[in-house]
Amino acid sequence: MPIDITMPALSPTMEEGNLAKWLVKEGDKVEPGDVIAEIETDKATMEVEAVDEGTIAKIHVEAGTEGVKVNAVIAVLAEEGEDVSAAASSGNGNSETVTEKEDKSEKKEPETKSSAPNLSQEFKNKSVPEHIGDRVFATPLARRIAKQNNIDLSAISGSGPHGRIVKADVEGKSNITTVATASSGISSAPAAQSMNDEQVLAFYKEDEYEVLPHDGMRRTIAARLTESTQTIPSYNISMDCELDTMLKLRKQINEAAPIGENEKPVYKVSVNDFIIKAMAMALRDVPMANASWTSGARILHKHSDVGVAVAIPDGLITPIVARAEQKTLSEISIEMKDLAGRAREKKLKPQEYQGGSTAVSNLGMFGVSNFTSIINPPHASIVSIGAGAKQAVVKDGELVAATVMTATFAFDHRVIDGALGAELAVAFKKYIETPVGMLV
Repeated sequence: MPIDITMPALSPTMEEGNLAKWLVKEGDKVEPGDVIAEIETDKATMEVEAVDEGTIAKIHVEAGTEGVKVNAVIAVLAEEGEDVSAAASSGNGNSETVTEKEDKSEKKEPETKSSAPNLSQEFKNKSVPEHIGDRVFATPLARRIAKQNNIDLSAISGSGPHGRIVKADVEGKSNITTVATASSGISSAPAAQSMNDEQVLAFYKEDEYEVLPHDGMRRTIAARLTESTQTIPSYNISMDCELDTMLKLRKQINEAAPIGENEKPVYKVSVNDFIIKAMAMALRDVPMANASWTSGARILHKHSDVGVAVAIPDGLITPIVARAEQKTLSEISIEMKDLAGRAREKKLKPQEYQGGSTAVSNLGMFGVSNFTSIINPPHASIVSIGAGAKQAVVKDGELVAATVMTATFAFDHRVIDGALGAELAVAFKKYIETPVGMLV
């Protein structure tokens, strides 16, 4: 019988993806393991492999289609010996779940006669929840969460395709409402509302701006950071670290690096590699800080899996250096070069950028002296690294020059109390200022 090929869930949190490319066409025979398509998530492009043997009878979702829901039928496979045309017509690929069209009679905006595109209207069409009559477009999961928390969907601006309300939109609303309700002795009040799209656009003349619609990555970044600021009670600790000893050791390590086949050093350890290693070792030494929060318990991690913020075109991704406390500086250097390169090409696998217990964000190369980052859940900490600069410091009663870097830690107070956060910061400083401890 015909076999439905569905949109796979490439990560535990994936709800939809873009079908970027088909690598097969109707009539092609495939075997298990053959790569048949490329799927784009918010931060990566993944290959989809066939799991059954047969012939591609019908492709139901064209290449380039965005917002295809997980488990939606994207193609139909005819088994060996099965009539291909019969399989194409009998498969379930014509299901409305492909792009979750919630109403076949969905109305389009009437066309306006204009010599130039109406950017304001285009922006509204992409970013404001679609309504047909009194109906609000939202995913089933978002509707269920809204019902459980008595949330009015009509008051929420959706961040999904065509303004559809998704899980993150409702959860953000739920978190605000819960905080208001929990106030002792005070009745719940409506959550403060941010300006909607029309209100923002009303401040500007239409010929004085252009609209850059949000892509999946930008929506995910916005949702995660909103979640963090609304749900994590964070605090900050800053620690000044002297770098001179580390810079000398770095120079010695790089000068001793073996030469590879291309007549270039096999590795070149960076300051950031030292920072990753120092954070990993500090978490090893202060294990209670190597944790994540859940409503029922703290999750104590057995290894230091350190996320490293990498800037990519119009976005940010945090690949994970797993078990960094066990790796040498050269191993971390080589791994980070590979991860950062594939991150910029959107070739990371979900397990390479999801999870971890902490993160490092370094803006020192831009001359930023100090800054504070937002914690990326499920992490309970992040360290923000500023530029190293020559400063006057007092040593043995004398004023001398030293290269000083400011590290600013953000901690989730539910997991890491003040004294524990300070203990981790001190451990980090120790490894930065006495870096030989990272080599033994």
